[in-house]
Order: sequence, then C-alpha cells, then structure tokens
Amino acid sequence: MKEPAIRITEPGSKLSVTARLLPEKAPENVAFLLAYLAQSRVVGGIHAMWTGPEISCPVPSAHLEGQPYDKPLPAENVTLTPQPGDIVLSYVPPRVWGGGPNAIFDIGLFYGQGARLFFPIGWLAGSVVAQVLPEEREQLAAACGVIRGNGACEISFSLVEA
Repeated sequence: MKEPAIRITEPGSKLSVTARLLPEKAPENVAFLLAYLAQSRVVGGIHAMWTGPEISCPVPSAHLEGQPYDKPLPAENVTLTPQPGDIVLSYVPPRVWGGGPNAIFDIGLFYGQGARLFFPIGWLAGSVVAQVLPEEREQLAAACGVIRGNGACEISFSLVEA
C-alpha cells in the first residue's frame, strides 16, 4: 500500500530524496504539511548554524498569510536530537525569536549524527514528521554536504506516494 510522502529536490547538489510522512505519530504537524504542500513549493534552504547537520528551510511568511494552516502547532513525536534522515517541523510562536511578529515554521532536513535542537533561545523540541527512505540517506548526506559548501539554495517540496 502506498503511503503519503514528500519528494525533496535541489538540482545544484543533486538532492533528490523521498521522505515518508508519519501521520500516525504527528497528525497535526503532518496535516500542516499536507495542506501547505497541496501545491508544490520552493523554499529557501541554508545549512543551519546551531543545530549541526541540518539544512534549514523556513517557510516564507508570504506562504502562510491568510491560510487556514497558519496556526500554532502542538509538539508531536518530538525530539531534541534528530537522527539522520529525520524531517523535523519546528514551530516558534510569534515574538519568541528576536521579537518578530510572525510565527516561524521551519522544515529541517537532518542528514548526520550529532544534531541537536539548541538555539540562542534555548532548547526547542521539534516534531519528526517524516523520514527519508533508508536507502536514500547516503544520497541525502552527500547532497547536504554540497549545499553546506555552496551556501543558500532553493529546495523543492512536493507530495508523492512511496
């Protein structure tokens, strides 16, 4: 039986992986992604500064304004130490990070050992919403290493079945 998944690509690094969604473990967070990705999206990605082996993809505020999915997310299937292949959705309420008026929704692509969700504002539990297929995790790590070297990029997300 096919399951809902996310296709994640970035041509400059040859990133091309599929991550199975985990609706049974993180239902509201996965519902956010399903609604957000009802149309394919391109989101800016950059290697994270504080969390270790992660490509951080903050959802642009313009993608959220006036949308029914722009609402606080509960902590579900939480982690402070994401594992290689984990796709983590982090939610930060308005005015918490730097006093900004908008909430932050960040899709984190974790690709190596030693990751931690520790920021200048402290520990922030994130919800593991999907996992890259085991056979594609080496390709994820290699591509994320290229992104780290190249700097900011544009990552495409689309819904598929795996």
